[in-house]
Amino acid sequence: MTGHDVPSARVVVLKDGEAVAREMARWLLEEALAKKDGPFVIALSGGSTPKRLFKIMAEPEFAKTFPWDRTQIFFGDDRHVPYTHADSNYTMTRQLLLDHVAIPPANVHPIPADGTPEDDAALYQRSLERVYGGSVLEPGRPLFDVIMLGMGPDGHTASLFPRQPILGEREKWVAACTPDNAPHDRVSLTYPAIHSSRHVVFLVEGAGKAEMLARVRKGEDALPSSHITSEGDVTFLTDEAAAGDL
Repeated sequence: MTGHDVPSARVVVLKDGEAVAREMARWLLEEALAKKDGPFVIALSGGSTPKRLFKIMAEPEFAKTFPWDRTQIFFGDDRHVPYTHADSNYTMTRQLLLDHVAIPPANVHPIPADGTPEDDAALYQRSLERVYGGSVLEPGRPLFDVIMLGMGPDGHTASLFPRQPILGEREKWVAACTPDNAPHDRVSLTYPAIHSSRHVVFLVEGAGKAEMLARVRKGEDALPSSHITSEGDVTFLTDEAAAGDL
């Protein structure tokens, strides 16, 4: 049985990045169609790994089957840059996926970027509260159906970077972060918000991630990814290269 934390999580190893993206797309469609009691709420991740996934989801055969009208799309984090900036996760997702599918604009929730990172984090939490229907996370009533996560070379996930105060946040669902080893201020879901999920899925591919994935799986305390938990389950969906040190 899949565990609720990283050391006990299920690991699914597939041949390559293409296979990882296609399996994630297949599973997301299955989960979205199975959700009958309310909207399907998902938090997407940025970075290079999801790009192929988004292209698959935008393919006509897939796009016409996915229940976009009852899907609510949030983002696990984003760089605090204008939507016109090349480093915006939202803009990448819009260009590869959202502009090509029939999702109502009101169902897409980019992280605001017009104010300070702290103010925009608070605004984003209010957007989550409106969809959730409350301001207190209740056990047994997850905020998200699915949260997609990546994993950086320093063990960060979303914008939960090492050595940053956001790692200790236990009340806010969304908070600002200024990493000391990466560009841009960030706005990110916090550990409590990520925990309030039915499924957390790490997408990890490439030999460059193999050592870090093995360290995270061992639960190294200094690595932010090691502390991810879910009210439901946690899964690592990886290619053979990333799983090489497991």
